Order: sequence, then structure tokens, then C-alpha cells
Amino acid sequence: MKPSAALIALLLCAASLVTHAASEPTLKGEVLEARNVESYTYLRLKTAQGEVWVAVPTSAAQKGAQVTIGNPVTMHNFESKSLKRRFDSIVFGQIVDSGANTSAAPKGATPAAAFDPALKVAKATGRDAKTVAEVVRGKAALKDKTVLVRGQVVKVSLGILGKNWVHLRDGSGSAADGSNDIIVITMDSAAVGNVLQARGTVRTDVNVGAGYSYEVLVDDAALRK
Repeated sequence: MKPSAALIALLLCAASLVTHAASEPTLKGEVLEARNVESYTYLRLKTAQGEVWVAVPTSAAQKGAQVTIGNPVTMHNFESKSLKRRFDSIVFGQIVDSGANTSAAPKGATPAAAFDPALKVAKATGRDAKTVAEVVRGKAALKDKTVLVRGQVVKVSLGILGKNWVHLRDGSGSAADGSNDIIVITMDSAAVGNVLQARGTVRTDVNVGAGYSYEVLVDDAALRK
């Protein structure tokens, strides 16, 4: 079966949003060729293992740039209708670091901010107010209900399927069980380091395909300071 454009977008989305440990896999190389198509960019990289084709969210990476691809996912026998060619294998991921010869920052995930575990962001007030940990740990009871969460933005992925995917932390919860971080999906803008309130609907067991799923997130959220 030929992968659809939607599946490509979901792969890129999943690659940019899954939280990894410090030892997360990466792919490094020099850009030998760059081709932009709708929503993403094909890059032919020279790596230590040889030449590799990768696909990333729309990027300004140019020939000669040194780039690092985070969260790489390999797909075999992939046919690109945009380029009218088939790849024996291609890597989907995101640019997490780039060197010289990039005219602008790539569209996609912004680097995650270091969050001070000692920092405590004041909980929002009101009937729907919850901490990040209360949403994550109480996901079963909160499914399809409205919540108001206040936290610091530690990561943003822009323009994924037409929306922004924002990671919030408030100092509650634990990294061990993932209760210290919540993904918020929104049409509003946000920047790493902002402290914001997000009001949206709790969704659970969200499957975006390609083996990626999220136990809980906050959907259709409105952001405000």
C-alpha cells in the first residue's frame, strides 16, 4: 500500500512529539541536496554510514549544511508522488540542530527548554483548573471533559496538520511515569519559555498511526497568558 500524504504528516508529527530520554537516536550528516514540496522537505545526506534520504517538516536547510535529524523513523519502499520516484528506504524525522548555510530556522519542532524541576508554576483557578499531573493521572475520569491547565511551554511543534502541538509543564508529576508533561493541541501561538493557560478537551488513547499513540493530551485548546 502506498503511504498517503496524511500518513507522512502523521509520521512527522509523531517523530517530533514523542518524548525521549537524553539518549534518543539521531542521524547526522551534510546536506548534499534539498528538495521542497508541500509541507515537508526531502534532504539527501552524506552520513558516516553513507548517503541517506530523509524527509522533515518544511526546512530552509541548504546544500552544505550540517544537520542532525532527531527521532528518525525509517520507511521502506516509499513512493513519493511529489517527486515521482520511489525510495528503497527513507528516514522521517525532524531537524534538531543545523550548522552553516541555513537561511532560516526550520519549520517544525522548536528545541525543548531545560525545565527546572524546582520550579512550581501556580495552578490555574476555577472549576476546571487542574495541574499537569492531575490531568495525566486522572485521564480516565477526565476523558472528553474540559480542563484548564497552567504551565511553562517547554517544546513547540508548529504547523503539524494545521495546528500547533505544545508541551506544558508546571513542576507537578514525575518524569518516571510521564505525569510531568502534557501535550496541548491548539491553533494559538506559543513560544518556549512562555507561562500560559490552556483550556481544552481531554482526549485519551489517541493513535496517530505508524505505531505512535498518546495516552492523554488536551485537544482544541485556547491559550492565554
